[in-house]
Amino acid sequence: MSLLENFKPFNFNEGAPYVSVTNNGLTFNKAVVMKLNYPEHVMLLIDEETKRIALQSCTSDNPNAASFYNKNKKSNVLSVRWNGRDLLNTIQSLMNWDLSQCGYRIDGILLKADHAMLFDFTRAKEMK
Repeated sequence: MSLLENFKPFNFNEGAPYVSVTNNGLTFNKAVVMKLNYPEHVMLLIDEETKRIALQSCTSDNPNAASFYNKNKKSNVLSVRWNGRDLLNTIQSLMNWDLSQCGYRIDGILLKADHAMLFDFTRAKEMK
């Protein structure tokens, strides 16, 4: 038995997970995709009371599944952008933001046991 048996390598290429919210959509950076293990489908969960959202990996047969990462796409881009107007309107209303004036960045927290990433929008930072 090796002393290093339970150790796993740290991936410096992942970086810190975050979502940026602009008038063009919500963009989940590559760290979100990688830390969630490249899910093809996720559920977007919104807690209006605490102003948090979560992405949770799921299967395509889940009634609330949304397409997320396409493993077969030709580009090497790992980020995911959702630009649905209804989603943007929901976020703007929830946060009382005017995305035509500025965007926001929200850091993510990996919830490993839930196969999810949590974003607390009350901690959003303005992007200039």
